[in-house]
Amino acid sequence: MDEELVRQLTERARAEGLQLAGEGGLLQKLTKLVMESALDGELDDHLGYDKHDPAGRNGGNSRNGRRPKTLLTEAGPVEISVPRDRDASFEPRIVAKRQRRLTGVDDLVISLSAKGLTHGEIAAHLAEVYGAEVSKQTISTITDRVLEGMGEWQNRPLDPVYPVIFIDCVNVKIRDGQVANRPIYVALAVTVDGTRDVLGLWAGEHGDGEGAKYWLRVLTEIKNRGVADCCIVVCDGLKGLPDAIASVWPQTVVQTCIVHLLRNSFRYASKKDWSQIAKDLKPVYTAPSEAAALD
Repeated sequence: MDEELVRQLTERARAEGLQLAGEGGLLQKLTKLVMESALDGELDDHLGYDKHDPAGRNGGNSRNGRRPKTLLTEAGPVEISVPRDRDASFEPRIVAKRQRRLTGVDDLVISLSAKGLTHGEIAAHLAEVYGAEVSKQTISTITDRVLEGMGEWQNRPLDPVYPVIFIDCVNVKIRDGQVANRPIYVALAVTVDGTRDVLGLWAGEHGDGEGAKYWLRVLTEIKNRGVADCCIVVCDGLKGLPDAIASVWPQTVVQTCIVHLLRNSFRYASKKDWSQIAKDLKPVYTAPSEAAALD
């Protein structure tokens, strides 16, 4: 939408005493206008002719009035009129049949849930800020759908061979009774085409590191999803991981992550010398051979 047009609309709304957000506000009216215009355009494409176009006479299917529908949006509830066709073959995409929420509301619910809010707190927040009445059951449905999608992604088939797989850990605050740091392990692969692919995420079970049994389960899961071999696994010497790699992919080379090697080297020097040490070590880990690195 042109910026000048937006400015004119907001100035006119202000002059007429129309608020920007909230019940009956400008954002709700604009959302209604955009949604209904888009739906009319979709129906034109579906029927193959514009409204009142003589080309549509005796064409079989035709327009058949409209039906009301209330959408939950980030601007609050918006009442729209959805066009219909006579043989009920019209399947709108921008607002699908039985859809009651725009994706922005789903994104809000997921974001608030990720921040640790309960379903009741999310419902109260949406009602207070956006004027949108969303039940706890609806919020549960939204978050459950995300979990289903994550489950499908976590179990999707993988490539048979990866040249390199990086395994590392990020610490994330997770609410489980109380908020606490918990390790989340990431397996990121480089494909034979040179692109990156996150193979999966696994929550750690212990704060002091995982054992060989844990890593054997993780790597076996990756192998069962189709990964027959991997040339190099890069990790930071996680306890039990090298042994598990040798068991699942016997010919795979285990390489300690250079970043972690640098961090370990810094422990033997004063912090003021770290930048110089990093500069001096670079020719070592970029050397073409072991002999050149020793030199």
